[in-house]
Amino acid sequence: MSRLLHRDTVPPLPAAELTARSADGSRIHVELHGPEDAPAVVLAHGWTCNTRFWDAQIRDLAADHRVIAYDQRGHGLTPEPGPGGYSTNALADDLEAVLAATLAPGRRAVLAGHSMGGMTVMAAAARPGLREHAAAVLLCSTGSTRLAAEARVLPLRAGALRTRITTAVLGAKAPLGPVNPVSRRILKYATMGAGSAPGRVDACARIVHACPRRARVEWGRVLAGLDLAAGVRELRVPTAVIAGTDDRLTPPVHARAIAAALPVGLGLTELAGMGHMTPVEAPEAVTAKIRELVTRYVATGTAAERKAATAEKEDVA
Repeated sequence: MSRLLHRDTVPPLPAAELTARSADGSRIHVELHGPEDAPAVVLAHGWTCNTRFWDAQIRDLAADHRVIAYDQRGHGLTPEPGPGGYSTNALADDLEAVLAATLAPGRRAVLAGHSMGGMTVMAAAARPGLREHAAAVLLCSTGSTRLAAEARVLPLRAGALRTRITTAVLGAKAPLGPVNPVSRRILKYATMGAGSAPGRVDACARIVHACPRRARVEWGRVLAGLDLAAGVRELRVPTAVIAGTDDRLTPPVHARAIAAALPVGLGLTELAGMGHMTPVEAPEAVTAKIRELVTRYVATGTAAERKAATAEKEDVA
């Protein structure tokens, strides 16, 4: 399984790795980067990806943040799931397990989710674990419902036929095959903007093609029937949204609908010319938004918590 980057440097080395146990016993692979006591960020990747999808963010943020990244069930170094299988409830269970395993009680973090990672956050919106640990949220290139109906990957007029074919494609069992010039062109057309740099296209292709077929198929079927509109309304923490204007998988109509429905919305940033893979296509913009959320909602709180803890120790002494 290739986990190479589009950059010449090696992937960021985690400060530590651990295994979180989900509600059904599934093992979730987690990487911990950066200083343990720094403001925390949790990164949830999307369908057919893995933690390497966030390498640009990890490299930048780990210097002064505690960066927590994990492989969704069936992806990367997280094995096939236990009895909970593949469902939005399982995604929420896994996120709660990661938060519980990596953040002390009451410690809050910025949660950033791309595509299915954003759907994970929406699925967990009403969960106690999310409400305890989420200081703010960033949703990147994601949707909450009608994914098959709104996707524009197929060059067909919107309607029942396009929706049926898109649904079939999402759950297709055909292998992706090796990464080659043809597969890179297909992936670029389907998931990235026309101006994407070849190295970034290659990085995404290697990540996507490394995804085990069963995880791709099973999660594709979940996405085809997705309905997390209620989760958007339950996401009662400050939430920012980012979308690429040329996203064919989750077109901006999704981001606009989510931004309009959020209880504590921080607005929508539309990145001109970007496709679906915004953390890779526009890493500076995504990282800057995460930093902004940390500065506004976590860093101040972390400093206050440290001050309170110090005062409490002094009182005891």
